[in-house]
Amino acid sequence: MMKRNTIQRSLVFEAVNKLQCHATADEIYEAIVKDHPNISRATVYRNLNLLSEAGEIRKMEIPGGADRFDHRCHDHCHVKCEKCGRVFDVDIDYITGLEKSIRDSHGFAFTGYDILFRGICPDCQASSD
Repeated sequence: MMKRNTIQRSLVFEAVNKLQCHATADEIYEAIVKDHPNISRATVYRNLNLLSEAGEIRKMEIPGGADRFDHRCHDHCHVKCEKCGRVFDVDIDYITGLEKSIRDSHGFAFTGYDILFRGICPDCQASSD
């Protein structure tokens, strides 16, 4: 099944890598449709999910916002601007084993975690002055 739609999958993968901005599925679709007007939104969404399941890109679930897709697949932290909603990488050592500190696991077998800091980006700080 992974062989189907390899052209569309390549377009989606290239767009995520070119945007490098933790783009939403809609932003990725808009970037692709400029050059490939026949691609459907459903095709882009499906391929984003397939690529993230295959570990080629990283899907980030953002509380209160749209999922975002990251070209960097290794474990790292992010910060979300509370004004414009953009997401950026944070340069901090990723803490492994944090889940071992959880006192009541509610029976979960943990598979990982995402750390999302909040703040106001430099552009939004400058525009509020």
